[in-house]
Amino acid sequence: MTLSSVEAARDRAALYEGPPSEIQQTVTLSVHDDLAAIEKEWRRFEGVADCTAFQTFDWVSTWHRHIGLRDGVRAAIVVGRFADGDIAFIMPLAVVVDCLATRLCWLAREVCDYNAPLLARDFSQRVAPARFLAVWDDLLGLLQHDPLLRHDWIELDKMPQTVGAQVNPFTFLDVKLNPSGAHLTHLSGDWEEFYYAKRSSATRRRDRTKRKHMSEFGEVRFVSAADAAEIRGTLATLMEQKSRSLARRGIADLFADAGRREFFLDFASDPRTRHMVHVSRVDVGTTWAAANFGMVFGDCYYHVLASYNEDSAFSSYGPGALHLRELLAYAIGLGLKRFDFTIGDERYKLEWSDTSLKLYDHAKVVTWRGLPACWSSIAWRRVKRFIKQTPLAWRVASRVRIVLGAITRSRARADQRQSPPPAE
Repeated sequence: MTLSSVEAARDRAALYEGPPSEIQQTVTLSVHDDLAAIEKEWRRFEGVADCTAFQTFDWVSTWHRHIGLRDGVRAAIVVGRFADGDIAFIMPLAVVVDCLATRLCWLAREVCDYNAPLLARDFSQRVAPARFLAVWDDLLGLLQHDPLLRHDWIELDKMPQTVGAQVNPFTFLDVKLNPSGAHLTHLSGDWEEFYYAKRSSATRRRDRTKRKHMSEFGEVRFVSAADAAEIRGTLATLMEQKSRSLARRGIADLFADAGRREFFLDFASDPRTRHMVHVSRVDVGTTWAAANFGMVFGDCYYHVLASYNEDSAFSSYGPGALHLRELLAYAIGLGLKRFDFTIGDERYKLEWSDTSLKLYDHAKVVTWRGLPACWSSIAWRRVKRFIKQTPLAWRVASRVRIVLGAITRSRARADQRQSPPPAE
């Protein structure tokens, strides 16, 4: 479906802060619910636009195939064009029917560490903040005129403060800080030069000692999974290790939702997407000690998922930390310029990063039906941010979560023991 295009920038010159030439520019909008219909344009644009790996067509369409379509998510891909026909932006949006209200959000938001538009490289030079807000208002009106895309509230989360070298125009909305931040480090020189600049001599000595102890259990090797079978096997190990680790900490399993495991396995092993994927592990003897799922896009390595074998005899020697060092060296060897640790404020990210990225959320009530869902979302995010950004509250919450998780696992094991054996 393609809705009739509308001219988004109307006679609102008094609102705009740009020069007169900019005021005369227009942005035309079209909305599509069929990803295949705009695949060519999307792929071409992502090659020249400012965006992250999470806004590529392959990432979003793979999610939609495995999860979105099954859950009844309505895609609303917005394409904005300048008067000369060039694409100004692509916004991968979606309309989701929840229990009591319909929500406008980012498409594939659950698996995106960053949610953002794809922007033309000169977007910020051609569109002032006030003009973007006018375009956004027109877009919301356009969506509300379509019965299939009407929504009761808006939830746009995990939006980075910048997209490429530009300010993210969505930060011009009424936004609040996300409970988490994101972190990245800039790569330069060779691995030894980078490593020596980042780690003290005492830390490097401890790293060597731990690796020596680890090698007593078998040869230590960094392995990049090569073929589809090895990729799927390594990723299955990663998900198993990650699930066990999250359960110990009282956190819900990331891969329990229907379609989530299939999404990662398909994206990682599909020949059409494997050029973006790096699945690797650290082997200690015959044990797969740590595993990783990363993406390479542009000049950046995205560190998306990582795990290590917490049940191994050598887990105290830091197989996960060793794996991260190998990944940094791998990215430098590829000639990449950035290593993005993505969302999360874990201590190891702070130790390696040189840049922190603020993430923002926007929530807005559109109709009275969306009011309860919107207000509860805002309240929960405020509580979550307070807990995460307050060390004492975070320690208490983490401890309570671990205890509750242990109780839940204990009860589950007891129920399994009491369950009658299957009939012969």
